[in-house]
Amino acid sequence: MSEQARRVVARNRKARHEYDVLETLEAGIELRGPEVKSLRAGHVSFQDAFARVERGEVWLHSLHISPYEQANRNNVDPVRPRRLLLNKAEIRKLVSQTEEKGLTVVPLEIYFARGYAKVQLAVARGRKLHDKREELKRRQQDREARRAIAASRGSDSR
Repeated sequence: MSEQARRVVARNRKARHEYDVLETLEAGIELRGPEVKSLRAGHVSFQDAFARVERGEVWLHSLHISPYEQANRNNVDPVRPRRLLLNKAEIRKLVSQTEEKGLTVVPLEIYFARGYAKVQLAVARGRKLHDKREELKRRQQDREARRAIAASRGSDSR
């Protein structure tokens, strides 16, 4: 999808640090009018947000969309559960994956695609503290290796 057709509103930066992402999928999100305007303005927080399958529907919990200032009495609860729009096959697949030990569904980003609000979800496994440290060490070593290669290339061309 081109960058014009998809405008990212917010990313959950902590998700890729705290979880090993196994699979991603796109879902529509059911919003009320003022929430859409607030989303377009970027007033959203992923703090502890997660998705859960309940009675055959997928619900996004703990996603904070700030109330839209100009819609005073039409505003809804900022952290209310919001229904995610997926087809039945995708929901069945999510149910089977989350029943497996240690897997959860977390939102990675919210964006607008062709005017519709979408959520990119990830089926993920939580990382332990030592896994996070190993990942940080590996990234640091990769960064240092790239710098050393770039420095050696720069001195060779002189």
